Amino acid sequence: MEYRYLGASGFKVPVLSFGTATFGGKGDIFKEWGNTEVSGARKLVDICLDAGVTMFDSADIYSMGAAESILGEAIKGRRDKVILSTKATFRFDDGPNSVGSSRFHLIRSVENSLTRLGTDYIDLFQLHAFDAKTPIVEVLSTLETLIQAGKIRYTGISNFSGWHLMKSLAIADQYGYSRYVANQTYYSLIGRDYESELMPLGLDQGVGAVVWSPLGWGRLTGKIRRGQPLPEKSRLHRGGDIGPQVSDEYLYRVVDVLDEIAKETGKTVPQIALNWLLQRPTVSTLIIGARDEVQLMQNLGAIGWNLTKEQVAKLDMASAVIPSYPYWHQTEGLRERNPPPV
Repeated sequence: MEYRYLGASGFKVPVLSFGTATFGGKGDIFKEWGNTEVSGARKLVDICLDAGVTMFDSADIYSMGAAESILGEAIKGRRDKVILSTKATFRFDDGPNSVGSSRFHLIRSVENSLTRLGTDYIDLFQLHAFDAKTPIVEVLSTLETLIQAGKIRYTGISNFSGWHLMKSLAIADQYGYSRYVANQTYYSLIGRDYESELMPLGLDQGVGAVVWSPLGWGRLTGKIRRGQPLPEKSRLHRGGDIGPQVSDEYLYRVVDVLDEIAKETGKTVPQIALNWLLQRPTVSTLIIGARDEVQLMQNLGAIGWNLTKEQVAKLDMASAVIPSYPYWHQTEGLRERNPPPV
């Protein structure tokens, strides 16, 4: 297993991490993604640890806390062998202060996550979304208090825009607070918005990408083809309407090239899609999910080899899209002064 530094920190994480959104199966959305219980989770954790996948990612809202609780049971007795990553900010219950990044909500969320996970510290704690109602100074000072108390080790964000993240980093520098070192971001071969602003920011400011849904919201599993119905079990059946939207023709164009490279390499479509991501700038780790051991073992086959430059170029071309303004203008204007990061 390859380990990479998490952003500009001195902390290393495996290039593949395991996501626990399939644990629990509670609620309309999460029951469609998976319903792994403790016994199944232990088996998946065993496989991960044997392969060197030591980082496990969760969130308080995954099955309303059940995912964290199941993960906590699955790692019991081996806390020192794992890296725990979790998140909070989204609404957890109906209480007026049970949402956002206020001091009240963050402290309570961390305390509750620690209890469910069965640990006294979280290695990487991330804000699940930007909260425009809470002053950034309040957010950062709260996180610093939790760091100084030893309850969290490193901090990151998720689903922030570029200016949200940059303003937070500037304020952290101003007050001497710990900087965010991770950006848990959506990025895939068919979802390359991250490259426009967040990737250059990550390169400049030392923020590593912790990539969620690297298989494009379940579209790059190798089971979606032209003229074929969706597989019986897919997150696209529930939640696809709120996930990243992709036109059919664009998806099929990318899958066609993936199929071509699969024949050349003997690798699977998801393995190729994951390997492409691992060659992108700023990427520290990819969060892979699995309903069962078969899926997990297949995803683990994404490492230990690399696509050729020619194969990467084919995938780049097939998945290329016109960037939003002002990035298309910058590309055509001062390219020699502002080269793209990739």
